[in-house]
Amino acid sequence: MEKIFYPQKETWETLCNRPTLGMLNLDIPVRRIMSRVKTEGDKAIRDYSMQLDKIELKEIKVSKAELDESAALITEKLKKAIDIAAKNIEKFHRSQTQQVQVVDTMAGVKCWRKNIPVEKVGLYIPGGSAPLFSTALMLSIPAKIAGCTRIVMCTPPDKNGKVDPNILYVASLSGITDIYKIGGALAIAAMAYGTESVPKVNKIFGPGNQYVTKAKEIVQSEGVSIDMPAGPSEVLVIADSSADPEFIAADLLSQAEHGPDSQVIFLTDSKELMAEVNRVINIQLQKLPRKSIAGHALLNSLSILLSDMDECIEFSNLYAPEHLIINTKNAGALAEKVVNAGSVFIGKYSCESAGDYASGTNHTLPTNGFARTFSGVSVDSFVKKVTFQELSAEGIINIGPAIEAMAEAEHLSGHKNAVSIRLKSLKNV
Repeated sequence: MEKIFYPQKETWETLCNRPTLGMLNLDIPVRRIMSRVKTEGDKAIRDYSMQLDKIELKEIKVSKAELDESAALITEKLKKAIDIAAKNIEKFHRSQTQQVQVVDTMAGVKCWRKNIPVEKVGLYIPGGSAPLFSTALMLSIPAKIAGCTRIVMCTPPDKNGKVDPNILYVASLSGITDIYKIGGALAIAAMAYGTESVPKVNKIFGPGNQYVTKAKEIVQSEGVSIDMPAGPSEVLVIADSSADPEFIAADLLSQAEHGPDSQVIFLTDSKELMAEVNRVINIQLQKLPRKSIAGHALLNSLSILLSDMDECIEFSNLYAPEHLIINTKNAGALAEKVVNAGSVFIGKYSCESAGDYASGTNHTLPTNGFARTFSGVSVDSFVKKVTFQELSAEGIINIGPAIEAMAEAEHLSGHKNAVSIRLKSLKNV
């Protein structure tokens, strides 16, 4: 990690830049892939699977037999862990559902808002070197709670054309059977446009690498909704002299191991802690099976010494991290000052891994500074909020003159007439 001491505030925005591949370089190849999927469907999926991943896809859809077999491939220990996580995630997300509340804005005028599920949704579950079955939990559970009528899942297979059994087991638990062996931009294109095998959906969810993010950006511009522009994972840790450097190093490395384009940021007002954390990182790194990946991520990461905790929070709000860990004496008070973050972890025992897996909150979160304007995935992400209103005769009499006056002032006589004709009819009753 690069060490930076007391940076001037005018340099903070530059320090907040994420490590990225040139997005212009991604635009052409991703658009080429998506264009072929749009026009050639399953053939393009099979061709690119062989060309890019050397996988011969005999069947694009996961069979019922493959789904049924997944349970036998999972240890009882893991099944119990998944059960705990699933129950916590369901409990937290079920608390987000809302009852319809009818409001009488004035006599005879009723207004209300109703949550209506997005009918067809697509879930992208990252695979590759670390198949994220936890993401399948995070997306399928709120989709089911919201009441989506069709849920499609895409995830990349291994070199043998098999989907990770953990992902299949979680999908099966959630009652999802439309699962397809497709990864990357191919998967986003298949769900956005539909193919002979893959149903077209209305909204696409799920994190991924920059190719997935670029593909989601493209389909969004074409009218298919997405959850958010989620890219490489990131964490920012704020700690003071009371913090355990072993905890901090472990938290930073837990995100660095996601991918070489991930970024971790450490902020502190203690020079001694800064030095110790960096020393411990080097020790812990050597013990990680994914040390090469984590090591690359650390090359793009920062350890920053600031004057006090107020500056640390100020920098964090500017950076707008996907995950924010506050490991300080007054962590709760500092957390109240957070305005930009995907998910916040308060206190020395609140490791980011808890949110990734089993605490109950969702781990599909905005990255790359999008936490300034986006929220993480929730039940709300899977519904549309439709407003309703009902006016009685009394209501149109009470509110009609105000509508007429406003429409007339905007020179919209048709709007005024829609009210006037009703008021006139009531005079004749």
